[in-house]
Amino acid sequence: MPWLRDLHIDAVAEGEYTDFLTSLDARLCDATTNRDELVRDLLAYFTYGRDYAVLRADAPIAALNLDPRNVTLEAEYYAATDQERFARVKPLLWLWKGVDLTPAGQNPSFGIPFRRVLAQHVFARVGENFKCWQNVEFSVGYNMEVGDHVVVHRHVLLDDIGGIELQDGASVSDYANIYSHTHSVLNGPDVTLRKTIIGRGARITYHSTILAGSVVSDDAMIATGALVRGDVPPHAIAMGVPARVTRYKVREPRAEYGVDSRTRAPEPARKANSDYPDPTPVQTRHPQSGE
Repeated sequence: MPWLRDLHIDAVAEGEYTDFLTSLDARLCDATTNRDELVRDLLAYFTYGRDYAVLRADAPIAALNLDPRNVTLEAEYYAATDQERFARVKPLLWLWKGVDLTPAGQNPSFGIPFRRVLAQHVFARVGENFKCWQNVEFSVGYNMEVGDHVVVHRHVLLDDIGGIELQDGASVSDYANIYSHTHSVLNGPDVTLRKTIIGRGARITYHSTILAGSVVSDDAMIATGALVRGDVPPHAIAMGVPARVTRYKVREPRAEYGVDSRTRAPEPARKANSDYPDPTPVQTRHPQSGE
């Protein structure tokens, strides 16, 4: 018996959802589409069930906050953000966040295929059958590389400013955090970007945290509440704070792996602030040894 049931909704509703999403995808593929106006109008429709112009006259503050040109997102404040690339995806991130707060966004039958359409126009790469549940946050979105059959559950934070790869079949459970940047202990503006990689079939379970530059290899599993700050080999189960490998799955070794932290060359770190161009030196010492 499979874990997930195959559910179907009313055929009329399903047809209308499909027609809407097909039209949305076509408009986003059209280079002449004004994405700010499209998002503004869609959020007025989804949030208030009204035409934007009518809402603007009746409730101006509510209306103005639907237009991406009138809001700022956290990534716009970062020196490391490519402002030109972010300007392209910002309206879609605002639409993603806004629709998630509506009944349509909370409905998996509409919300998951809706996010799948948006991901195709936001991410650097997204494979087939991407399944993203509600209230997932990205930093810039355009540095996400997502393989086939990836699942991201509710209330996940994907800090992709330095790049995140979620390879085929990876699963990220509710309230997990995956980071790709670090701050100097002594100087907050000294930021280093490191790509974080989650291998094929790897599972990042509830409330766990993956720090920047970590490599979670194929078929590895990160236990609930764990804090990963390095590499996890294939088939390993890592738990604790900081996470350590405590068990291995009973698996036959593979002839080859897509992601294997034991042999993979480290991703080069990049500095995010031109005021701090050099690698950050060691800035802490042990309380007993002083080292």
